[in-house]
Amino acid sequence: MILGLSIFVMFCSVLLILLVLLHKGKGGGLSDLFGGGVTSSLGGSSVVERNLDRLTVATAIVWIVCVVGLGLLLNRGGV
Repeated sequence: MILGLSIFVMFCSVLLILLVLLHKGKGGGLSDLFGGGVTSSLGGSSVVERNLDRLTVATAIVWIVCVVGLGLLLNRGGV
């Protein structure tokens, strides 16, 4: 159980990192430093941005629940 949950947390972590990196930079921050100021034709749709926001938030909630569950399992001596 713990091994499976640990693997799922790692998968969610990588997915969350990728989803955050897909977001369009708002300008003036670190995204401009690494070339985020270049406009792309894929990020112009507000519907795509809204869906990406929803997917990122949902993944973050799943990640938080899994981390708390894993912490509770490890704290109760489930090793």
